[in-house]
Amino acid sequence: MITAATLAGPAAAEPARVRPSPNLGMAEGMCRPNEPGPALIVVAEGLKDRNGRLRAELYPANDADFLQDDNLLVMAGKTFRRADVPVPATGPAQICIRVPGPGTYTLSLLHDRDSNHKFGLSSDGIGFPGNPKLGLSKPKAASAVLTAGNGLTTVPIILNYRRGLLSFGPLDKRPR
Repeated sequence: MITAATLAGPAAAEPARVRPSPNLGMAEGMCRPNEPGPALIVVAEGLKDRNGRLRAELYPANDADFLQDDNLLVMAGKTFRRADVPVPATGPAQICIRVPGPGTYTLSLLHDRDSNHKFGLSSDGIGFPGNPKLGLSKPKAASAVLTAGNGLTTVPIILNYRRGLLSFGPLDKRPR
């Protein structure tokens, strides 16, 4: 959100920054019981613990829009959906996110362990469809693509956590 304070003062020469909106895309993304139409059941595998929240975010399937600022995507009329649920204490850790229609998309899954609505490099887990190998930069959209059908599509994602100073990876080979 751009405010008058953002545009005034000595920082006016700097580009305006859009404040993050944790609820943007939620109304479109959250699944409702017995609602027809395409949606993804994202299954989180390899959780570090049962703390915090799971957040799934859906993006267009191209490098320019993948992991782009949600405000910019929505303002441009591009696909963006978000769903956010508490991590269950037991049982399968999954989240349902609606998609605009059958087709190809990219998706990120965040294990927000401290529930602060943002990715914490040293503590939170992140994963993508296709489970690409992660480094310190975002993966290419082509390695995180999925195809949604007309109904429910199950998407298993292995979460990756920081391992050492410069790498991310699953905690172990066995999903939890």
